[in-house]
Amino acid sequence: MDNSKLIETVKKRAQSWLDGNYDDATKAEVRQLMSNEEAMIEAFYKDLEFGTGGLRGIMGAGTNRMNIYTVGMATQGYSNYLKKCFAHKKQIKIAIAYDCRNRSPLYARTAAGIFSGNGFHIYLFESLRPTPELSFAIRHFGCQGGIVITASHNPKEYNGFKAYWEDGGQIIAPHDHNIIEGVNQISSIEEVKYNGPENNIKLIGKEIDNIYLGKIHELSLSPEAIKENSEMKIVYTPIHGTGVELVPKVLQKFGFTNIINVPEQDVVDGNFPTVVSPNPEESAALKMALEKANLLDAELVMATDPDADRVGIAVRDLSNEFIILNGNQTGSLLVYYLLTRWAELGLLKGKEYVCKTIVTSELIADISNKFGVEYFDVLTGFKYIADIIKQNEGNKKFIGGGEESYGYLAGEFVRDKDAVMSCALIAETAAWARSKGKSLFELLIDIYLEFDFYKESLENIVRKGKSGAEEIQEMMNGFRNNPPKSLGNSEIMKIHDYLSQKSFDLQTGKESSLPLPKSNVLQFFLKNGSKISVRPSGTEPKIKFYMSVKMPLPHKEDFSKAGKQLDGKILAIKKDLGIL
Repeated sequence: MDNSKLIETVKKRAQSWLDGNYDDATKAEVRQLMSNEEAMIEAFYKDLEFGTGGLRGIMGAGTNRMNIYTVGMATQGYSNYLKKCFAHKKQIKIAIAYDCRNRSPLYARTAAGIFSGNGFHIYLFESLRPTPELSFAIRHFGCQGGIVITASHNPKEYNGFKAYWEDGGQIIAPHDHNIIEGVNQISSIEEVKYNGPENNIKLIGKEIDNIYLGKIHELSLSPEAIKENSEMKIVYTPIHGTGVELVPKVLQKFGFTNIINVPEQDVVDGNFPTVVSPNPEESAALKMALEKANLLDAELVMATDPDADRVGIAVRDLSNEFIILNGNQTGSLLVYYLLTRWAELGLLKGKEYVCKTIVTSELIADISNKFGVEYFDVLTGFKYIADIIKQNEGNKKFIGGGEESYGYLAGEFVRDKDAVMSCALIAETAAWARSKGKSLFELLIDIYLEFDFYKESLENIVRKGKSGAEEIQEMMNGFRNNPPKSLGNSEIMKIHDYLSQKSFDLQTGKESSLPLPKSNVLQFFLKNGSKISVRPSGTEPKIKFYMSVKMPLPHKEDFSKAGKQLDGKILAIKKDLGIL
């Protein structure tokens, strides 16, 4: 479409909002957009896409924006599908939560009114709550679905709509594609049943908090270690988000008495005024918490993202300086702790398992094998871990697991990554290590001494727009059709191609099937034990390279030297991949 046709189409779309049954404030915003051609195009050139996880976009008027109308059409499409799937139910029930973002309460109440208009019974949290508590509420109330209004760690301009199924997990196939189709069939806001009766909506809050926190407390495995180290100094920040109430409460419930907050970041604010990005994967988001921890000589720093489903931590290294652990390191510590304590307490009966994503460190697999505990690999996305729990429910018991992007879970009563739970268990792991005379960092080195020193690196290559998407696909095609023979001076032994669902053994020439669903992911397994994964991001204009290298660590004193050697391996791999 040439530019003149595009402008003409966009103007017609914008005019339809001025002529249609939209509220006055929205129409005023559209008039303002029409005076700025570039802004008008961005707001109206396409419909905001309802993907496999729901909606996510910049807030504002327009078909390509998050607003009560795009949220309304998504909610109506989801409602229509629920009515098809649960036609046998006398009453369909839905749970709704929302986070700290601007307009989140408005979108949540809009969706509640539409669900009510469709005859559903709605459990709406009275104020902001963590995403994992939404998952818990769905299961607790026996709901058929649920939504949370959040854009996770995206910038302040964004908001989103994530849809869940009756098991408490995010929607997966076939429901995800069927819901997308149902949403796409809603062509007008006139089809949306806004403003249903209020008596279908029940506000929920502290009573569910108490049950949820109680279930998390039941996961505690070392109350004696916490009692011994109850005054351990822990700095926690919610980064202006939903963890502000429940994370300190769960830490107190576990028995920790010296929780230090960051007052400026306890302020619930969707503008995230103290950070550039509210992402605990980025060191800048932990800056204020680290400053406070150094000032008060704290031992552990924890930061949760706006909807409190992911947590980043910082610990003191061998030089007593704070370092931020990556998601693989924290996940490995948690799994090691859980399996060790389950074994010590005689809880391992042979039907337990651990779950991780395919791009997460193989150290977790090594730990599981040592304890004789089954482990599952799944595609990237916590919804696939939730599906494994669902498949094994009643036959096998999920101990814990997670993904390298700072998301972890233990137990089966929540079916999404849970930073509230993770904060409690990370603190307990630190107390348990402390009771043995070790810091969390020293415990991590002990794990490396036993299983090999694993080191990971993630490289993101951003390519925006249509041409960028084409370039990313060309890169994937290149790696798929002409794979390298070696990386970082180590021969490639095996390739997993999840798009073709084939595994290629380059030594024997044999092909075998991969059991996971199709996904545009390539993995290279090297002779020296390294693993390299390549995939386009599902939510951002980037291609991701996950590098995991390893080597034996004979002695604790070799840690620094070995770390530099592994850094050299990662650098050589990046050069061979052409991403430096």
